[in-house]
Amino acid sequence: MEQACYVYILRCRDGTLYTGWTNRLPERVAAHNQGKGAKYTKARRPVTLVYWEQVPDKAAALRREWAVKKLSRAEKLGLIARFEKETKAV
Repeated sequence: MEQACYVYILRCRDGTLYTGWTNRLPERVAAHNQGKGAKYTKARRPVTLVYWEQVPDKAAALRREWAVKKLSRAEKLGLIARFEKETKAV
């Protein structure tokens, strides 16, 4: 049985958004902020986790990551806004 995974969006210091996937979310965000994550985020630290969703496995994470990466910036910002609204309501 595969471990659950996460698709996430980070807001970088320069305001850009980075989308990735992992099976260990807190550790992955920390790695990005330590410069050990993606090359893209290394030069744009610090990063802030602004969105995440849990998916059942790596295959689902890769599919969802690809779908999110294909969204326009405006669509990603909408996704983030809905996520923030939902998580504050809980």
